[in-house]
Amino acid sequence: MKLIVGLGNPGSQYTRTRHNVGFLVIDVLAKRLGVGMDRKKFDGAYAEAMYRGEKIRLLKPETYMNCSGGPVAKAARNGIDDWEDLLVIVDDANLPLGRIRLRGEGSAGGHNGLKSIIEHIGTDKYARLRIGVGGGEQKELSGHVLGKFRPDEADAVEEMILRAADAAEMYMSRGLEETMSRYNRQASKKKE
Repeated sequence: MKLIVGLGNPGSQYTRTRHNVGFLVIDVLAKRLGVGMDRKKFDGAYAEAMYRGEKIRLLKPETYMNCSGGPVAKAARNGIDDWEDLLVIVDDANLPLGRIRLRGEGSAGGHNGLKSIIEHIGTDKYARLRIGVGGGEQKELSGHVLGKFRPDEADAVEEMILRAADAAEMYMSRGLEETMSRYNRQASKKKE
């Protein structure tokens, strides 16, 4: 079983903000898997599906970004045997808009949602798919990440969300290493 978590903030005022790209990717995955995110479980919007013979759980914690760890820990305690089976999808202001990066472990990197998860599950050895929202050079990030994408960014955002969903889908079937090899390398090639 795999648990795929998209981080964000609940409430219509946060819809399509930079901080909510994790929610957007989960919505795409749910649609591809043919499930709705209308169940409430583990303090979040929740769905289960089968994908290539394996159970997949999707979760969007509804406790606000900085308290995401509680819902993730509850969901993980109910079926995750190996931390490699947990993927957290999260915004990253230090990556340029449009870039994605998959890692198998690491620090919170200043992200309060990841920090909360590490505190609640007691390890940083879980996969995270970071989605670039830009703005890392700004002194005050909260206004940037809580802001909505600009109209001129719409195409790049849509492409990035779909590519992140593709990466999450590959992770579900082929695992972390192969997915990292493909998607992190794509980012390197685009940079050249």
